[in-house]
Amino acid sequence: MKSKATLKQIAKELGVSVSTVSKALNGSPEISDPTKQRVQEYAKLKNYKPNVIGLNLKNRRTKTIGVIIPNILNSFFAKVFSGIEKVADEKGYKVITCISNESLEKEINALEMLSNGTIDGFILSIAEESQKLQQYSHFTSIINEGTPIVMFDRIADEVNCDKVIVDDFESAVNATEHLIKTGCKKIALLSAIDNLSVGKLRAKGFYKALENHGMKADDNLVILTNNNEEFNNKIGGFFIKNKPDGVFALDEHASVTAMKLGIQNGYKIPQELSLIGFADGVWSRRMTPSLSTVSQHGPEIGEVAAQLLIDKLESEADTYTFTTTTIKTELRQRDSTRK
Repeated sequence: MKSKATLKQIAKELGVSVSTVSKALNGSPEISDPTKQRVQEYAKLKNYKPNVIGLNLKNRRTKTIGVIIPNILNSFFAKVFSGIEKVADEKGYKVITCISNESLEKEINALEMLSNGTIDGFILSIAEESQKLQQYSHFTSIINEGTPIVMFDRIADEVNCDKVIVDDFESAVNATEHLIKTGCKKIALLSAIDNLSVGKLRAKGFYKALENHGMKADDNLVILTNNNEEFNNKIGGFFIKNKPDGVFALDEHASVTAMKLGIQNGYKIPQELSLIGFADGVWSRRMTPSLSTVSQHGPEIGEVAAQLLIDKLESEADTYTFTTTTIKTELRQRDSTRK
């Protein structure tokens, strides 16, 4: 394996100072073009790589963004990441990604590991356990140390930082009203994310839509749980017992499960049962019938979050103001709802 050269070794071999080598490799105008070319070609020949940690200690910049997402299997987070990476690449930044796996401890460990000089700032969505316990001091500590954070989707109002969200409440109002306007009278509300901030906002939107149309929620038609296992335990026999004619599901698991059980229980979709899910993965288009969804525009969320962070990193301002940017969602009508 070819060993990597150091600045000192290159300087000794070429008979110049370490400072001259460093400036030549960084394209300094103080160094003549022939010397630059000679140094750069020799460094390449000797497999020279800059010491990123050393540069960071000296310049306080790594041009690297840390991204922490709660769940690698969620297509929404994958779409957001694609938007982050697109902008980061355009702006010359690298991205390091960690998965909290919905754990407060793993979230804290990721922040501590990457904030030791590896990255310049974070883009993240809060882990389920952190929201459940209302534990956000680890974010505040990182920000107070001078490392900026941009939160997306799952956020904490208590933390002063830039945030990118979708209009969860209004989206739920609009989706529920669509079911009402297409003739649904007994609309079920199904959720496996009731412990998350986004789940609570969507549920509030559902109730608001019913109120707007003079309708009362039927508690028998509401299943609000905190995880997939709990949801599965409560959904069995739901369609036979309650006979809903509409479903608004607040997450991917509840959406897919409701569609599956509706079909298994003999409902004609959408004639007898209309369904809207709050997710827009590939499966929603490939199901038969295809599922109408609220699309969250994940790539756009990622792009906005990355741009906000990079703007902060490259700003020379002494004081900062923080913004909350709302990305509009879109109701994508497919075969599971009446037009």
